[in-house]
Amino acid sequence: MSALPRSPRTTDDAELADGISAGALALGLDLPAAAVAHLVAYIRLIERWNGTYNLTAIRDARDMATQHIVDCLAAAAALLRCRDLPTGAHVLDVGSGAGLPGLVFAIAAPGIEVTCIDSVGKKAAFMTHAVSALGIRNVVVSHGRVEAMRDAHFDVIASRAFASLQDFIRGTAHLLGLGGIWMALKGKEPRDELERLQNVSFHVEPLRVPGLKADRCVIWLKPIEASARL
Repeated sequence: MSALPRSPRTTDDAELADGISAGALALGLDLPAAAVAHLVAYIRLIERWNGTYNLTAIRDARDMATQHIVDCLAAAAALLRCRDLPTGAHVLDVGSGAGLPGLVFAIAAPGIEVTCIDSVGKKAAFMTHAVSALGIRNVVVSHGRVEAMRDAHFDVIASRAFASLQDFIRGTAHLLGLGGIWMALKGKEPRDELERLQNVSFHVEPLRVPGLKADRCVIWLKPIEASARL
């Protein structure tokens, strides 16, 4: 990653940095100061582009820090705890939007490789700009439909409120590598969706997001034939 200011320049930035650092610490993530600075700068980029590109309905930077950044850090902590995660894992973030959770994963875990894909051009353009502006070296941004993506396989395929579990699996199964897993980030446990799943095993991991009073969970999924260790 390229160098950013060693410390936030304004009181508001300092407050955002403190909130992110505290959230990460509560989640067991040891984020260096440079990573926290990148996450604060990322929030500012979203703010700057949001008026024109409508990247998120959340407008307040403090709310973004909790509802987007710390929320995605909770998922990042779960990802790093996953026993199926290989060293140097390749992660695909489907329907990444403004880069959530993909860019947060890349900043929090620089040892993984992340591909962010979105079918909306303006969102892909924002992510491309953010990756360049922040100097994030372990991210590739792709514009297009995930169903049309070819010649790539991933260890983890993630989504954050992208689609139903059935549609998520159906649209990405051709991209799941040998031994790979799906990682669906949800609010409340979607029991109706889980009951309709076929040919996959799953495990629901509840998440606690510091500062957020809302249900969150990760649903880990594997094809039945590869699910012995899930």
